[in-house]
Formats: sequence, C-alpha cells, structure tokens
Amino acid sequence: MEYGVVLPHNEIGRDPGAMKAFVQGAEALGAKQLLIYDHVLGADRSRPGGFKGPYDKDVAFHEPLTTFAYIAGVTETIELVTTILILPQRQTALVAKQVAEIAMLSNNRFRLGIGTGWNKVEYESLNVPFERRGARQAEQVELLRALWQEDSLDYTGKFHRVDMASINPRPDQHIPIWFGGAAPAALKRCARLGDGWIPLMGANDAAKAAVALLKSERTAAGKSWDGFEILAQAQYAGGTPERWLSHSSKWQEIGATKIAVATHNAGDTDVDGHLKRIEEYFSVVRG
Repeated sequence: MEYGVVLPHNEIGRDPGAMKAFVQGAEALGAKQLLIYDHVLGADRSRPGGFKGPYDKDVAFHEPLTTFAYIAGVTETIELVTTILILPQRQTALVAKQVAEIAMLSNNRFRLGIGTGWNKVEYESLNVPFERRGARQAEQVELLRALWQEDSLDYTGKFHRVDMASINPRPDQHIPIWFGGAAPAALKRCARLGDGWIPLMGANDAAKAAVALLKSERTAAGKSWDGFEILAQAQYAGGTPERWLSHSSKWQEIGATKIAVATHNAGDTDVDGHLKRIEEYFSVVRG
C-alpha cells in the first residue's frame, strides 16, 4: 500500500511559498501521491432557485493543471493526481496539450484522474451541456490517447472533429487515466477505458461491490486486472489512530493500492499543522 496526501484546497491560501512548503514537506514525509480537487466555479447559494451542493462560491479550489505545472518544478518524486478533473467541462485538445506538458515537466509523474461532475450550474457557466456528459467523457479519453500518440490525426466522433492535426510535444510515456465515480455506468467506463479507479466512499460493502463490478467488466472486455490501481482517500478529521488503521486495512482487503489522507476541515492550522497531521497519520498506518 502506498500513502499520499490531498492538497488542503480551501486552507492552503494564496501564498506560493506556503504551497511550496506544503508539497515539499509532504514529499519529505514520504507521500507518494499529491491529489488536487477540481471545481472551476462555485455557485452563489442566494441565486434564484437556490443551490444545494457541498461546495459553493465561498470554497476555494486551486485550478489543478496550472497548479501542478508549478508543483512539478519544486518537487522531485511525488506523483501528481487530479482528483478529479471534470473532463467533460473542458476542451479535449487543450487538456491533451496541458497534460502532456505537465507529464514532460514532471518527468512522467502525472496521473490524470477524471470524472463527470454533478454541478449543473458549473456546466452551464462553462457553456457545456450537462446532458450526455458520460458519453462525452468516454469519447474524450479515446481522443486524448490518440492526440498523445499520433503525429497527425483524422478523427470524427459524436462530439469532436480533428482534421489532420495533433499536439507537439507529445508525452514519451503512457499517461495513466484514473476514473472517479461509483454509479454502474461510471464503473463500466472505468473498467473499459481506465488504468485505475478513485473511489469517494468508505471501505464498505458498496466498495466491495464496485470492485467486483470493475473486475467483471474488465474480464468481459479482455483486459487484465494486473496493474489496475485503486486510489482511496482517508480523512484526518474525526479520526483516531485506531480508526485510521482500521480504515486502511479494510481498503487494502478490498483491493486498494493507494490511500491519500485529507487534512483539511479538521480545525484551524497552518502549513506546519497540516504536515504534522500527515506525519501523525503516516506513523500510524505504516506501523
């Protein structure tokens, strides 16, 4: 089992020095992955019709691709994981270009975690249809990989047209694509198209059923389970050493290969405080 960390997006602040101190500190503690969440826009809860959702305009999110471009230059070993990039909201060719650049500048430490999202307000504001986002995502994955591999591409899909063009420079290694989501349709796309799964759920019967479905779908698609990653998450907040260890052990039994700990929403602190929480969690689960 490998252990990573989640960027405390709403608590890290705007200071690039603090960002640098956090990521270098996490790397020094032996974190294997750094996860960054993604939301481009936050809705105003006072808007006509109201708004219900876990995040709104008052919660800060650092844009993951541009932030990782900075982090790639101040770290050496930690893997950089979008968790998760709402891919259907974004232009596919532009994402291909940006991701290829981060992969190159980080010496191939980048992993693209993707999802379809839930915030219709965000989709509308970005001028992207909320409907058929799952089908759009599947086609985007196909196109991303083609753009990363082919010198000149003639591609016609339901949502995209590339007329004899491609990106340059292109990555020199495979860029893993990990899927979020736990709905059956999302899990089937993940099994068919993905290199890994990023669950946002507990280590419970639902997680066991999801892994069983992933294995079944990969077998049906003629794909091996070997090398398929499962990146779970843990919360420092509300936990105890006993609970952290139990949670990690349960996820390992289910099949997780990695766990990242989130240290935000656990009370006021600074960068040193977040690193202290990471150190405490690591000391327990590494045992």
